Formats: sequence, structure tokens, C-alpha cells
Amino acid sequence: MYQKQSLFLNSFTLTFFLFCAFFANAQSTHLSTGKKEIVLNEKEQRKFDYYFYEGINSKVQGKYDEAFDYLQHCYSIDSTNANVLTELGTFYNVLDEKSKALDFLKKAVKYDPKNYYYNMMLAGLNKELGKNQDAIDIYRFLLKEYPSKLELYMQLSQAYADSGELQKAIDALNELENISGVSETTALSKFQLYSMLNQKEKAFMEIENIIAQNPDDPRYIVLLGDLYLQDDQPDKAIYYYNRAKEVDPDYPNLILSMVNYYEKTGNREAAEEELRKAIAGAEIDAETKIQLLTRYIDILLQNKRDIKLVNPLFETLFDQYPNNTFLNLIYGNVLLLQENKEEAWKQFEIYTKANPADPVGYEQMLRLALPDSIDKIIEITEEAIKHIPDAPQFYFYLGAAKYQQEKYKEALDVFEEGLKSAKIDNPLLKSDFYGQIGDLYYFLGNKEAAFENYEKALKLNPQNLHVLNNYSYYLSLEKKDLDKAEQMSSITVKAEPTNPTFLDTYGWVLFMQGAYTTARIYIENAVKYSEEEPSAEILEHYGDVLYVTGKPEKALEQWKKAKELGSDSKTLDEKIRTGKYIEAK
Repeated sequence: MYQKQSLFLNSFTLTFFLFCAFFANAQSTHLSTGKKEIVLNEKEQRKFDYYFYEGINSKVQGKYDEAFDYLQHCYSIDSTNANVLTELGTFYNVLDEKSKALDFLKKAVKYDPKNYYYNMMLAGLNKELGKNQDAIDIYRFLLKEYPSKLELYMQLSQAYADSGELQKAIDALNELENISGVSETTALSKFQLYSMLNQKEKAFMEIENIIAQNPDDPRYIVLLGDLYLQDDQPDKAIYYYNRAKEVDPDYPNLILSMVNYYEKTGNREAAEEELRKAIAGAEIDAETKIQLLTRYIDILLQNKRDIKLVNPLFETLFDQYPNNTFLNLIYGNVLLLQENKEEAWKQFEIYTKANPADPVGYEQMLRLALPDSIDKIIEITEEAIKHIPDAPQFYFYLGAAKYQQEKYKEALDVFEEGLKSAKIDNPLLKSDFYGQIGDLYYFLGNKEAAFENYEKALKLNPQNLHVLNNYSYYLSLEKKDLDKAEQMSSITVKAEPTNPTFLDTYGWVLFMQGAYTTARIYIENAVKYSEEEPSAEILEHYGDVLYVTGKPEKALEQWKKAKELGSDSKTLDEKIRTGKYIEAK
């Protein structure tokens, strides 16, 4: 057999925000506090209440279409209810119908003008749409109504900054500091704003103010040094690093900052020595040492130094932290860089045995086993699936390995189990699963199931080239839906015009349609682009198209070449014996 190569993303946040508003106000079914234009009678109110609470209940259960329908019923009964208006605005926002969302939220605020949450949602959407002045007006209004909501000052400052009014943004933060005092958040925000205004002295003074309030905290001293280093003022940076060293010489961030300083000033040896000393010492915790170790590895790689320089540090850390298997994982990757695959494998095995529910260890071992060690791939993936049954990548590798062993039924079972048990959020990956299942059904002789799965794959990913190629080729073999096959195959050729497999498939579909001259052009290109790795199937097809276009001698040459490459075609021997094209049954 001829075988080809193998809405609601932000809904949680919005829903949470809306529920805050709902439960803050919902003491009765008359939830809005603004002036209403519609007054319901008792019967209408009961009907409204039913639809509203059913809508909220459906949304909690994730039945968004149903919830939306209920809320639209509510809106048809009372188009002035702020809760319904906000709910519908939220839905339209998630559906990316921003203008509708804005319209509904504006109406909600109109009918419940002092509602904090509705106003905040409207301000947030205005900011998203670049309507910064509208957002500013809302935040200023809310500050008058809710002066204790200090987060409004930060929102107002950001809105001013977004609109380019940087000094007003600073003024808003100053107002906040007058109420709550200097904080790291306000100081850093003001630092950024003053920097944007090119008022560097004022910018750095903001961090000095934090240091003055926290003289024994090395964080802010190091932070100021880092900011001076970023501003290309290394002399001032080292002054603050030395000050921080007086406060706490073992402060971990100071070590990283000193490394950055040495790199910035071109003293690579000092940077490496600083890291080696810190990693080998006993003062710093394991997590920080691992961070420093990875930084040291980066420096060695950037400077094209011998990566083996890091090996003694790993030995030191193994002695210090014998149960920290994360070190084994890192060391395995470092050994891979050194092309020491055998020792790298041992490190990954240690990590995986200690952390059987972490896919990383298995993935690294697969990296070493691929592409040739089929038995190891099967061993690794079967073990991984035992401990992580919802990880789709291991089903895919296991199925592919079984496929390579030509154990098609076992491979099919693996892929189908993967669809059933694994968590596959990515539609492109799910499409690949269906594509593989389609291939396997075809090899097993169930062509109808094969084509059904190809359709499922293409519904998830209409540009799945593997599926488009195989589906179109197998349709051509069946002499079925040739126009559809031609359309699908043409997509693959446009996407990868030098791919010999895709060119051959397209040429063969054209051949089956009787467009022999055009077919020959594509199959000749397939031969051209597969010269380094000749394909028996492509050469046989080339012989077929040469024969029907009046070149029987050249056709015979190509058929003989296909035979030399070990073709398993059922008609090739007869073609060579008779010198004539014979259609496959």
C-alpha cells in the first residue's frame, strides 16, 4: 500500500466582577437603585425574576448560550434593569462585540449611576477602547462617591498616563501618598512617570524616599543600584551595591546585581567568580543557588566558555542538597550540551523516579530516545501515561511508535484512548489526533471511518497539511470526490511548494482527473525536490505519467528505478515486463 507521510477566555474574570456587583446589590429582585423607566406588574416581575435567576444559574454552570437566552428574555421584559444590562454587556465584551458591550454598560450606569462595580466595568472597557477621558471622568466621579477606595487613585493615574497626561498621573499618586503614605508601588510608578518626563533626579528621588523609610532593608538599596545600572550610570550603581553590602552582605539579589554590574563593566572573570563563590558557599538557600547556577551557565554559553566548568559546582550542590532532584534535571540538560547523552539519561531517570507526575523528566528522556529507539520510546511513554494519564503528548508519541512498528491496531487504540483520557485544549493538537486515527483506519481497511476522522480533523484545523494531503491522496486512490481532493491538495502545494510528497499527491490527483500534462509538471517537480532521498512511489508515478503522455521508454526507466528502491507496488513488475501502464485495482 502506498503510504503518505505521516469563548470565553476572559469569562472568569468578568463573571467574578459581575457577581461582586450582583451580591453587593441583590437584596430583592428590584436590584437597580437608579431611576427606572419601566415598572413591572406582579406577573411581569415574577416572569422577570424567573428568567434572571435561571440565567445566572446557567452561567455559573458554564451553560453560556442558555444563560444568554434567559438574559435576553429579561431584557425584553425590562430594558432598564441595570443588572441585566451589565450581564449582557459582559457577554458582548467576551464575544468581542465591544460597541454593543459599551452601549449596554453605559445604560446600566445610567439606571444605577452610583454602582461602584458597574462604573468600574464601564471605565475598564473605555480604557480598552482607548476612550481614556471617559475612563478618567468615571474614576474622578467614583473618588467623590467612594473616597475610601484607594485603588481608584492608581486607576486614575494609569488612565492619565495612558492619555499622555503624565504630570496629572503623578499628581494622582501624590494624592494617594498623602492619604496612605509612600509605598513601593507608588514610588516605582512615579519613578517610571518621571523617567518618561526625562526628570531623572525626581525619578531617582522617589526610590531614595523608600530607602529613607526602610534604611535596613537591602531590597530598595539594591533596586536603586539596579535602576542606575539600567540608566548607564555604573559608578552610582556600585555605590548603592556597596551600601547594600554593608546592610546584608549575603542578600541574594545583591549577588545577581553584582554579576550584572561586572558584566556591564566588562569584567567577566569577576562575574564568574562572584557566582562560583555564592554557589559554593553555605549562606544562601538552595532555590537561590539554583537561580545563580543557571545564570552562571548562561554566562558561560554567552561568552563561549567551556560548559564543563560548571560540573564541579553541581558536585558541590549534590553534596549540599542530596535530595534536591531538580538539580539532576538541570545537570542532565547541561550534560546534553556537553553531548554526554549516557550521563544525561541517568540524571533524567533520577529526576523522573523522584517526580513521576512531572512530564518534564519523561520529555527529556524522549528527546534522547527519538527518533531511533522505538522500544525506549514505548517504555517511557507507557510509564508516563501511568502517572500522568491526562498528558496528550505521551499518547501521541506512543501511538507514533506503534505506528512505526506497523502495529496499526495497537496504535489506533492508543490515539483513541488519548482522545478519551487526555486533556487536549489545543484544537490543532486534537486535529492531529484525528488525522492519525484517520490514517490508521485507512491502513486497517476501514475507509469510511478514515474519511470521517479526516473530516473531524479538518473541522478543528482546516489548514492541517498532513490531513489535507493524505485525505486527498486516498480519495484519488478510491477515484472518489476528485474535485474535493484537488482542492484540498492544492492547499498543501501552495503552503509548501517544494514539498515532494505534496507535489506528488497533487500531481496524482490531476492524473486521476485526466489532466495528464499538468500532472506531469507537478510530478516532475516532486522528483526534482526528492533527488537527495528518492521515493519509489514518486518515481513509479512519474513513469505512469510519462507513459500516458507518450514517452514509454522514459516511463520504463522510471519504473525500473522505482523497483531498485524496493517498491512494494502490486502492478510495478507487470509494468516493467510489458512496458505499459497498468491501472491499479
